[in-house]
Amino acid sequence: MTVRQDAPGDSGTQDLEVWIDQDLCTGDGICVQYAPEVFELDIDGLAYVKSGEDELLQDKGATTPVPLPLLQDVVDSAKECPGDCIHVRRVSDSVEVFGPDAA
Repeated sequence: MTVRQDAPGDSGTQDLEVWIDQDLCTGDGICVQYAPEVFELDIDGLAYVKSGEDELLQDKGATTPVPLPLLQDVVDSAKECPGDCIHVRRVSDSVEVFGPDAA
């Protein structure tokens, strides 16, 4: 499922996706508390994103669409993450809009 999110001040729409840098993940689980539909801790103690079918995506750099109803929870996860490892970006140009590399 691809979700389109209106950006403030943007007359168009944009697809957003999220990914986790496991090299920086502390395994704190804040992301899972905010958005368990999007994030999950694996047996290795690190957080991963999940597909729309609830499948854990363990490939390095794996992304999943950000469901519109969960956008604020995903953004809060990125803001509160102690490892600064959650990245939310536009699909169209891969520009990070929330997370440690956001402009």
